[in-house]
Amino acid sequence: MAIEFGRDLCGYLETAEKREWLVTNGIGGYACGTVAGLPTRRYHGLLIAALDPPVGRTLLVSTIDETAHYNGRIYPLSTYRWCNGVVNPTGYRHIERFRLEGTTPVWSYAIADALVEKRIWMQPGANTTYVQYHLHRSTQPLTLWLKVLVNYRDHHHHTQGWGWHMQVTAVPQGIKVQAYSDALPFYLLSQEAESTTAHDWYYGFDLARERDRGLDDRDDHLHAATMMMTLTPGQSLTLVASTQSNPNLVGDVALQQRQAYERKLINIWKADHRTDVEGTPAWIQHLLLAADQFIVNRRTTKRPAGKTIIAGYPWFSDWGRDTMISLPGLTLATGRPEIARAILQTFADYVDQGMVPNRFPDAGEVPEYNTVDATLWYFEAIRAYYRATHDEALLRELFPVLADIIDWHCRGTRYGIHLDPSDGLLYAGEPGVQLTWMDAKVGDWVVTPRIGKPVEVNALWYNALRALAQFARLIGKPYQEYEAMADRTAARFSRFWNESLGYCYDVLDGPDGPDAALRPNQILAVALTDSPLTPEQQRQVVEVCGRELLTSHGLRSLASSDPRYQGHYGGPVQQRDAAYHQGTVWGWLLGPFVIAHLRVFQNPTQAREFLEPMAYHLQAHGLGSCSEIFDGDAPMTPHGCIAQAWTVAEILRAWTLIQQHTTS
Repeated sequence: MAIEFGRDLCGYLETAEKREWLVTNGIGGYACGTVAGLPTRRYHGLLIAALDPPVGRTLLVSTIDETAHYNGRIYPLSTYRWCNGVVNPTGYRHIERFRLEGTTPVWSYAIADALVEKRIWMQPGANTTYVQYHLHRSTQPLTLWLKVLVNYRDHHHHTQGWGWHMQVTAVPQGIKVQAYSDALPFYLLSQEAESTTAHDWYYGFDLARERDRGLDDRDDHLHAATMMMTLTPGQSLTLVASTQSNPNLVGDVALQQRQAYERKLINIWKADHRTDVEGTPAWIQHLLLAADQFIVNRRTTKRPAGKTIIAGYPWFSDWGRDTMISLPGLTLATGRPEIARAILQTFADYVDQGMVPNRFPDAGEVPEYNTVDATLWYFEAIRAYYRATHDEALLRELFPVLADIIDWHCRGTRYGIHLDPSDGLLYAGEPGVQLTWMDAKVGDWVVTPRIGKPVEVNALWYNALRALAQFARLIGKPYQEYEAMADRTAARFSRFWNESLGYCYDVLDGPDGPDAALRPNQILAVALTDSPLTPEQQRQVVEVCGRELLTSHGLRSLASSDPRYQGHYGGPVQQRDAAYHQGTVWGWLLGPFVIAHLRVFQNPTQAREFLEPMAYHLQAHGLGSCSEIFDGDAPMTPHGCIAQAWTVAEILRAWTLIQQHTTS
């Protein structure tokens, strides 16, 4: 399935500004924007550089004010909405076609009988963005005037430019910009165009998506350089924005390198899935490329080649929970176990008091450990890695870390996390802290307090014990204690079963007693490798989740029959966070549901059908990728991050498992 649009979408601002593209560089930097070319978020820009990879993400190059001069007329190619509500210029009207070539967005601008193509991509491993204009056809020369607008701010912030004077100087083949004395200089370069310096602020860009989120909706950018070139048919102009002073300026070569990089990813996957490639739909191959966008470098003192996973674009950094859930789908399902190995080793270095970090802050501060489930997902990620590779050397390396984690949980670690000796179940939580993936918190208000024994946490605990017993057997370590603990947890997991309702309690032993809310967390007790539920209970869980929680794009976080249910996600922060886990659909949960359905019903055709609506979603929000969340009510409008790691990962993992089931 090609991701491609014509004038029927590109020519209407209300549709073209809702589709967003993303390109990345593998170290945390990115560029993104809308099909219309209209910036609607503070995160839209051509070079958001990771100055402290994978974080320290800083907007350097905002946009290019583009005009084409042809046959005595001026054609604006850019589109802006200003704070007074005026849209000017309206360059989107000239977009005849938009498409993705791999992950590279391509615009075709029809200017009378001339056709100009524009491509944007990033160099892997560098804070370098390429913008290439190619004159595909014309009967006369066409002149491009490109005013490059810059900034220098954290990508979460916004700019008021009054009184800010940047140092803008001419250098060979372009312009150097230094925002202030201690700022990292960056460069706007081209080997084809004539470049001149400028220093004019553009005030009052309107950011509609930020206003929708209840945040500041105005931004200013500095016009720092103008580049001009007259093109004849077949000629190209490439503008390079980079933190490097000497990047490759040959646009065609840089594009070929990007294309070769993406072909290599596809070929690796084909080699790993050689028995079932023929029947794979094109949208799955789009997700293979999307998967790579989340994998980034995280250099540590012990591991200069360390790796991690960005949880979502454009605003998330790397989170422990998201990384471990995403690892099997992003690395193993795509045929890249060496990346998985590097991630697992990197996170081992950060284990503290038996806990994997929840979040690495974007500003590079000390990691936060406020999670109970990320550490348990770490065991699942290692288990999936071993299943794919049989790498006993890594098991031996990580076993002491894993054994120490279990020991800490048995005797107690942060936030009241401890094993209850009375029933072998894991307890977690303190007032004012949210430790599970349902982690929305507004000030001191925890929206979905789950203090006690959450169902998915204990399913993960049971699987962690089974995994560690397996690892101990494989490498000749004592395993009996872990097996005994797992048996005890399995026996007492029956406490979660609510016979009268026919599904699991969401939380046991909380301050207000057992929580019987119908939430999707129990699906993990079926989808994980070892289920502590009976076969009949597994069937009932899958069926009730299917009837009450399943949508085209994932599972609702709360049944619509619950009085707390909120079917729409939007508005200011407090309103959004109140709905975040109270009915909002989460795309990543579609994977566990499909896997659980396959386990129970052994019907790969039907399991595959549940994934197919995602093919259309790839054209609706973050193009070629999968969104973080969706409204609980139809038509399940996408929200949140335009590209979310665990959503992409779990779709790929589920698809791969279905294929393996079909061919086994």
